Amino acid sequence: MLTGGPHVRTRRCPAGTLASIGREMSPDVRKPGQVRYLVFSASLREASLNTQLATLAATTIEARGAQVDRASMADFDAPSFNADMLRDNGPPSGAREFNRRLLASDAFVIASPEYNASMPGVLKNAIDWVSRFDPQPFNERHGLLLSASPSMVGGNRGLWSLRIPFEHLGARIYPDMFSLAQAHRALNPDGRISDEQLQRRFEENINNFMDLVEASKHYPCIKRAWIEYLGEHPDPEVERVQAMEVSAR
Repeated sequence: MLTGGPHVRTRRCPAGTLASIGREMSPDVRKPGQVRYLVFSASLREASLNTQLATLAATTIEARGAQVDRASMADFDAPSFNADMLRDNGPPSGAREFNRRLLASDAFVIASPEYNASMPGVLKNAIDWVSRFDPQPFNERHGLLLSASPSMVGGNRGLWSLRIPFEHLGARIYPDMFSLAQAHRALNPDGRISDEQLQRRFEENINNFMDLVEASKHYPCIKRAWIEYLGEHPDPEVERVQAMEVSAR
């Protein structure tokens, strides 16, 4: 199942470096002009269908010559978000790792299960922790959402709920989401989708997303700042504003 609207090309500027929390970022290991993708499954379960779909996405991206950072949800797992813990101890290690690897990538791809018609709590918790970094790394970063489920809707309802926090934080979530229905029957032992037409749709969606990310990487940023609530009365005590450097990449 592919859902979303028409393909929209957007522009992106550098994510910057950490300012007040954590103050860490991996050295940029990308070759000049090479695009790097963070790819992971939002399931902690072994033999997860979403982990298989994330692996297929990573393989598809690598086949086109891009660099992939293959991660797992366990890398980013953290205690339940607690503002007192953040104040006293800073972000936990899982949140620091998620932030670090996002900053080292141009875009992210997540294969997420659907729990009770919504997103997994473990992923929402990770997003909440990482959103407290300054600058928060989701702003202007492109993302593609995938899902796999034994159900007839393939976990698609969970992806719609997952768009909300990402887009609130300024992420450029690709309109077309791929949800693999009856995934327990749809995947071959070699990890490919059994139905060749569905496999082609999956690959085309990945390729279209990559076209957008590659074009965006080399365009100058036209957005001056991320403002959490554009219509909120300006107040430096409570507002969240993240200024952005405007430059070609």
